[in-house]
Amino acid sequence: MGIQIIGQIERINGKELSYGDFAERYLAKNQPVVISDLTEDWRAREDWVSENGNPNLHLFATHFGKSRVQVADCHTREFTDQKRLEMSVTEFVEQWTNKDSIEESVLYLKDWHFVKEYPDYTAYQTPPLFSDDWLNVYLDNYQMHEDRDSFQKYDQISCSDYRFVYMGGKGSWTPLHADVFRSYSWSANVCGKKRWIFLPPPQSHLVYDRYMKNCVYDIFEEVNETKFPGFKKTTWLECIQEPGEIIFVPSGWHHQVYNLEDTISINHNWLNAYNLSWVWDLLWKDYKDTEESIEDIRDICDDFEAICQRNLAANTGMNLNDFFLFMSRFSLGNMVLLQSYSDKHKNLNSCSSALAQNLLLNLSTIRKIMMMMISAGGVTAEEVYLDLRETLEDPQFLGFVRDMGRTYAMIHMEEEDQFLSSKELLQKLSGLAGPNMQICSPKDLVEMINHHNTFFSQIYFI
Repeated sequence: MGIQIIGQIERINGKELSYGDFAERYLAKNQPVVISDLTEDWRAREDWVSENGNPNLHLFATHFGKSRVQVADCHTREFTDQKRLEMSVTEFVEQWTNKDSIEESVLYLKDWHFVKEYPDYTAYQTPPLFSDDWLNVYLDNYQMHEDRDSFQKYDQISCSDYRFVYMGGKGSWTPLHADVFRSYSWSANVCGKKRWIFLPPPQSHLVYDRYMKNCVYDIFEEVNETKFPGFKKTTWLECIQEPGEIIFVPSGWHHQVYNLEDTISINHNWLNAYNLSWVWDLLWKDYKDTEESIEDIRDICDDFEAICQRNLAANTGMNLNDFFLFMSRFSLGNMVLLQSYSDKHKNLNSCSSALAQNLLLNLSTIRKIMMMMISAGGVTAEEVYLDLRETLEDPQFLGFVRDMGRTYAMIHMEEEDQFLSSKELLQKLSGLAGPNMQICSPKDLVEMINHHNTFFSQIYFI
């Protein structure tokens, strides 16, 4: 059974694209695009590529060879994904260059947390178009999942970041999937070519079975029409990604990817105000699926809800409580930046700037998602809260806000403002969180954002 390809992904020169245009045309509309001319000054484009244009495997083996990485065997399926092996980068390079071994299997190094492992080696700079990245700026400062009872953090659950390096030979590939959290992703080819096949989100149900549990694995193998009755109705878009080009993958677009040549790519997953609803929708769906899967033990559990949240974190990467804390910290960070910005400029009308409007959009979007969370009854654990005084005095939180401010100033090409002291912020923001100075529920967070909106009454809340 062949697939029906009906079009190509749009292409554009990145140097001719402002952040505002990118947000309006691609982020807000959730449309893919291939972007050129944004990687020429990357160190990776020099160091990681040999003179013949192929991956500089010798450099990886000698400089980064001891790193332990996950490698997919592209010829072996294991459940819903390719079989994963763990090995050192040196071992991976040896197998890649061993002609006898490569005939038996095609190996593909995936999900290497290179930036976290080598923070002093600046292989690239994230282009401003992709820098409004709530996920990675948060994970640079906090773990996504933690147990407040024991204060032990679960490294086996919490991903350290969502910035990855991929390396694979010609013929390596990734099965059909939609990205983690239904996040956005961007993928830059340092060298080599890829073929991407995309399915628009309105057709995503057509690649699942009738129970919406199992997804087609490989669109180019014979697909069981009885199991996947809708697959024959699908229509696809494709593109060939050249060396140096970056592809923007929007939320919920299923895709399958092939390396047409020996390839190295840099990939980020990220989320922001434009796709937060996709993240919430998936998280709630996964929660309900988790609840259903263990329903038969509800009556014999001391804390059924805690087990649901624990399993959700293990399977999805965060649970409802984690998401609430993430949104609470991020909202407070936005308020700190807006308060500091307006205080410096002494004029609320200055908040009509692109930077301030971005911060207001963030708060408006989080408010909408928290309203959905309230309707769903999403957070029930009594220990999930954010103490305003402790947070505003916490160096970890202040570092988080500093990273946020630096990012938004860079994106909108504005001067980075120094935010107010903890004492000044506490005085100005203390009235927003109620008498107990805590955010304990989505309702508390909505009320805090509403109070903040009233304070900035001269600004139309987006």
